[in-house]
Amino acid sequence: MALRAAKVVVADDYPQHRALVREVLEAAGFEICSEAADAPTAVAAVLEHRADLALLDVRMPGGGAWAAREIKASSPSTFVVMLTVSDESADLFDALRAGASGYVLKGGDPRRIPQVLERVVSGEAVAPSSLVQQMVATMPRRLRASLTGEQPRLTSREWEVLELLADDYTTAEISERLFVAEVTVRSHVGAILHKLGVRDRAEAVSFLLRGNHPCDS
Repeated sequence: MALRAAKVVVADDYPQHRALVREVLEAAGFEICSEAADAPTAVAAVLEHRADLALLDVRMPGGGAWAAREIKASSPSTFVVMLTVSDESADLFDALRAGASGYVLKGGDPRRIPQVLERVVSGEAVAPSSLVQQMVATMPRRLRASLTGEQPRLTSREWEVLELLADDYTTAEISERLFVAEVTVRSHVGAILHKLGVRDRAEAVSFLLRGNHPCDS
């Protein structure tokens, strides 16, 4: 894509903000192929003009997240960036799940928007660091660990027990195979569940089958 000639749809129910975004992007060489004040119109505009990028207000009529999902389903190559006054992590999470690659707070410097588009098209996911930190902090511990690289650490014996659980061994069978008491096996299982942040053996096995290897020593 010739980035500076990229076609952009700007969707926001505030005409003043649409005008500001248009001015900033056109000054940077982008082509505003259409504007919209609600989600259905934004989706239609993206498909009609085969837009390269869509800037969507999160709280516009019809919902920005809904528009993002529809756009990514119908035009996967279109990059979606959310524009919003919202500083709530739930909105950011909804936007990311909907397929958005960027998230820009309206209160910031509008001259940053062209830079955000460039980074999104180059393959980055762009969001305010404060919102990302807020979102990560509210996630379940096991999901937070997978996203931040904070893998839980199991001992080599706990790892052995987890592998045997994945092979459908019972507590008694694991006890016999590892030459330890059943109460010791239960103790290892309890430690595994605690370290992985999961509720039961099935979730622990699921963690293993996703390709994780939380071995410590």
